[in-house]
Amino acid sequence: MDSTISDSIDDGNYTYGEVIEPCEMPQLLNIRRFLQVYVHSVICVAGFVGNTLVILTYAFYKRTKSMTDVYLLNVAITDILFVVALPLIIFSEHSGWALGDWSCKFLRGVYSINLYSGTLLLACISLDRYLAIVQARRSFRLRSQALVYSYVSCAAVWLLALGLALPTFIFYQRYKDTEETVTLPDEDDNVSTGPVLEQEYTCFFRFEKNDTARRVKLLVPSTQVALGFCLPLLVMAFCYASVLITLLRAKNFQRHKAVRVVLTVVLVFVVCHLPYNATLLYDVVNMFELYDCHEVERTQLTLVLTESLAYLHCCLNPLLYAFVGVKFRNHFRKILEDAWCLGKRYMGARRTSRVTSEAYLSSRRSEGSSYENATSFTM
Repeated sequence: MDSTISDSIDDGNYTYGEVIEPCEMPQLLNIRRFLQVYVHSVICVAGFVGNTLVILTYAFYKRTKSMTDVYLLNVAITDILFVVALPLIIFSEHSGWALGDWSCKFLRGVYSINLYSGTLLLACISLDRYLAIVQARRSFRLRSQALVYSYVSCAAVWLLALGLALPTFIFYQRYKDTEETVTLPDEDDNVSTGPVLEQEYTCFFRFEKNDTARRVKLLVPSTQVALGFCLPLLVMAFCYASVLITLLRAKNFQRHKAVRVVLTVVLVFVVCHLPYNATLLYDVVNMFELYDCHEVERTQLTLVLTESLAYLHCCLNPLLYAFVGVKFRNHFRKILEDAWCLGKRYMGARRTSRVTSEAYLSSRRSEGSSYENATSFTM
């Protein structure tokens, strides 16, 4: 918000109005910095490790043989991209986006793509499970060509996410607001120069026309709430509700475990994403209203906190969708066993090499100390 001055002239005397400056929110800045340094770091590390294990499992042990496998692999890829882009965004914010305008557009664009693709792929997984369990007979022919349809679906999701992220690539810019010098008359009608308002470089929407700014600033978050949360939530609610009804009717001793898994998946999605999207919707509805600084700070603080909660979902996706499966856990256990065996072989080789080196050193020491440097180099 630019600083504005309201003043009036009465009988040649100036009546000074109040200077309206941007809200100072030190508490928000401190909390945001704490979240970025500590909470987001833990989320990025945990998300990177978990999703990397999923990708390694599919790459070396469990081939993508079903639609769910393809969807899970793509979810892991989008989560990996997210946890890599997030630290770069945080670093760029603290360095004033020193890499330039392209980094602003690219990193924010990748973030936006992952925002849409992640939730839409989770909706695809719920639809696949609905077809496999509720419509098993009718979807048999469809699922016989599962890989083809899954690849087409994932390509469509990525293209849709790219299309929804286009406003970010187009309108986001790295810029620094023009320094403003506030000119005020003093008591002797002499012109005095007020404070110079300076701002650091930022990466955000920037527009040439006010009409475009209003439309895009309303459209982008509204689309995010509608297609990035509400649509996937409706698809998941319908599909998993149908799956629950089918499982409860089935006479299977494992149905209770399957029901718990389904409920956990839906509950975690709602808990992670609903608070942020509800706050974002509230902010959109009241975007062009005037509020005092305390109300603005409360809204922005809620957005920051709930956004961190939404980030947590990328850590939970591997646990909810991949490692909960028995076959996937077996493949992951195989990874750990192979890694342990490789570690033992490596340690055994080092131990054998060390014993050989020690025997060699002892024999060389008996010949004299002139070869000490050479034997040290051999170790």
